[in-house]
Amino acid sequence: MVSKADRPDTPDAKERFNEDAATAAVKGAGAPDIEAGVAAIRNVVKTLPKRPGVYRMLDARGDVLYVGKARALANRVINYTQVANLSKRLQRMVAQTRSMTIVTTETEAEALLLEAQLIKRFRPPYNVLLRDDKSFPFILLREDHDFPQVRLHRGARRTKGQYYGPFASAGSVRNTLNALQKLFLLRSCSDGFFRGRDRPCLLYQIKRCSAPCVGRISEEEYAESVADAKLFLSGKSTGVQAKLGKQMAAAAELQDYELAAVYRDRLRALTYIQGSQTIHAEGLGDADVFALADKAGQVCVQAFFIRGGQNWGHRSFFPKGVEGLPLEDVLTDFIMQFYEDVPPPRRVLVDRDLPEGDLVAEALTERAERKIEVSRPHRGPRRKLMEQASRNAVEALERRMAESTTQARLLRELADAFELSDPPERIEVYDNSHIMGTNAVGAMIVAGPEGFRKNNYRKFNIKSAQTDDDFGMMKEVLTRRFARLAKEDPDRSKGDWPDLVLIDGGKGQLNAALEIMEEAGVEDVPVVGVAKGPHHGREGREVFHLPGGREMTLKPNSPLLFYLQRLRDEAHRFAIGSHRQKRAKSFTGSTLDEVPGVGPTRKRSLLMHFGTAKAVKSAALDDLERAPGISKAIARQIHDYFHPRG
Repeated sequence: MVSKADRPDTPDAKERFNEDAATAAVKGAGAPDIEAGVAAIRNVVKTLPKRPGVYRMLDARGDVLYVGKARALANRVINYTQVANLSKRLQRMVAQTRSMTIVTTETEAEALLLEAQLIKRFRPPYNVLLRDDKSFPFILLREDHDFPQVRLHRGARRTKGQYYGPFASAGSVRNTLNALQKLFLLRSCSDGFFRGRDRPCLLYQIKRCSAPCVGRISEEEYAESVADAKLFLSGKSTGVQAKLGKQMAAAAELQDYELAAVYRDRLRALTYIQGSQTIHAEGLGDADVFALADKAGQVCVQAFFIRGGQNWGHRSFFPKGVEGLPLEDVLTDFIMQFYEDVPPPRRVLVDRDLPEGDLVAEALTERAERKIEVSRPHRGPRRKLMEQASRNAVEALERRMAESTTQARLLRELADAFELSDPPERIEVYDNSHIMGTNAVGAMIVAGPEGFRKNNYRKFNIKSAQTDDDFGMMKEVLTRRFARLAKEDPDRSKGDWPDLVLIDGGKGQLNAALEIMEEAGVEDVPVVGVAKGPHHGREGREVFHLPGGREMTLKPNSPLLFYLQRLRDEAHRFAIGSHRQKRAKSFTGSTLDEVPGVGPTRKRSLLMHFGTAKAVKSAALDDLERAPGISKAIARQIHDYFHPRG
């Protein structure tokens, strides 16, 4: 349900007097549009029901400023018209509001789930936002093959199989996968590699795989290993340990000492993994642990992932948009966004009482379709685990603030060196990559006070420029970038415009960039070229080219120089990686990919019939028409593509 009323309410004289006084005070504080915002909210309040739902505050362009949920929409939204009772942060939000969108729900738990979904989708500036939105790694044990594969998995869980996770990092997954290979000798290769083997690969030789591809293990024996792996990943490693011990003893009794040594090595691997995963989680089963630390307006949430009593790693999160909010509300919003993509475990442990803890548990239960418990531990091993998480949160926040202080100092030095009016909030670095003009790409990386912003990285497939012309490629990249900026953020209110542009190159690349900026009417974005000095092999001799033909260097041991080198090297790494991806794709491509009307199915049919793309290209029209799945019209289209007439 979307509701926008046409007329504002008319409060009584006393209420109007109080609100006018509050509005005047806010105007004095620098929010001249507060009246328009309050009027827009009043327009909506008149038609709001007293039932659960989610509301969105929109600015003049229709961009989402804030997403909120309410048990009773009318009672909640009307509070935004009482300007004197709002924090400065909310007063700024109301001043920018010009309309609202309302969605009603059946229950408050449903509203809480929808709120988290919309926050993740729109990322409004006035909501608590989970900065790190990368997908978490899982271990996938497939179930769609006679000999199941075990591998790392990210993204949507569409493949049939058992998913174990989340793990805190890909490193945690690789350590566990390495243990699985040592313990259970499960295959990690792709189906195509599996089908193509006629002898065991190296993993079999180093005792990391049982070589089911060439029949070195029966399907029944492999299935038994898979069952043991499931027990291990579910935290029931004690039973697996006892089984390996019995097998080792039996082999020794039969004087098969080589086999006994294999079981011994597997037992050692299991004992090592058990020791490395000890984290005071006895009897906890599956649980996530969240502890929060705050200092000087910054917040860190430390998360421990416990599955089957085993530690699957921990990660620190630094949500933004937390200024002035109660820490309990910050943690509630964080948890709901965190479980938008991650399946919740049966227990969620938090370090403080949440005012809406029961509602959070109800919402997560509805999402997971099983009982989810949200609680604060007060005694025993769970309390010790929470203390450990809290200590890690404090230490992570202190490290973050120390790094931020160093970063802020570097940005101030950068502003002084390049004569910027203020330390830059957004730095964009550009580089190109190609080999002899082929598979050319341009790359842009972004950095700011918090470090690299990898979600803002962009790559550009070179379309119009000569791919052996570095100046032309740089011109094309910058033209496309600033044309899009001018279209999507003309008044520069979204924070997407750079405060400094660094170009990997010398005077020629800099002049090409300045020419594009001038053509685009962009005169207030500083541009600097970063070039290697006369001795290319010696670090610390970079020359910085500034507009007007000026050049400068920094001391070889300067922290600012090291920072600029890191920016340049990251742009180079991203450009090279993008180029390699494009080159690898071109190796597996086919001339049939360019033929109009020929998709994957028809391409497969043609290759199965003719054998090679070259044979398709040289085939006569009659031969094409006889290919399965190819109509006369498509055959004519293919023939004309390879044999243009006139």
